[in-house]
Amino acid sequence: KPANNEIWYTATKKVEPYKDNAFGTVYLSNTYDSTSKRGVLTFKGDVTTIGTEAFYDCDSLTSVTIPDSVTTIGYSAFDSCDSLTSVTIPDSVTTIGDWAFYYCTSLTSVTIPDSVTTIGDCAFSDCESLNSVTIPNSVTTIGDYAFNECSSLTSVTIPNSVTTIECGAFESCNNLTSITIPNS
Repeated sequence: KPANNEIWYTATKKVEPYKDNAFGTVYLSNTYDSTSKRGVLTFKGDVTTIGTEAFYDCDSLTSVTIPDSVTTIGYSAFDSCDSLTSVTIPDSVTTIGDWAFYYCTSLTSVTIPDSVTTIGDCAFSDCESLNSVTIPNSVTTIGDYAFNECSSLTSVTIPNSVTTIECGAFESCNNLTSITIPNS
């Protein structure tokens, strides 16, 4: 588990943030071991956000572990990270922003923690390998096109906490055969 001033990752080569000022603190260093394919991004203080375009188009990134100090995964934070297969989102995160994981075509499953209340517009759009998603009983809004084009998704259970499912939330999920929508 990373310290609050670290982000752990695995990648096929050393990953540099697309925007190194997107973390709510000062970016200090990046160590990467090419043998184990593991890296650690280190910051001056606690990482509070994975902000706008933090890892945009980092196509060598395969997994990421976010520290417990992060409350927001922002706009396009992991947009177009097409080798990303897994992400560990801590219980401290309350918002998954618009386009956060857009076009992460290798992402196969995601567990959204109980702290999240909003899944933003296009948050997981075009994640064509996503076959499993757990939406917790804390989410109240599923944004526009949140899971659009998730063609591997076969079933979804929407919890009782959800009061709004926006336009196109599950559009073009061609293999979706089961969906449970609550009375809320």
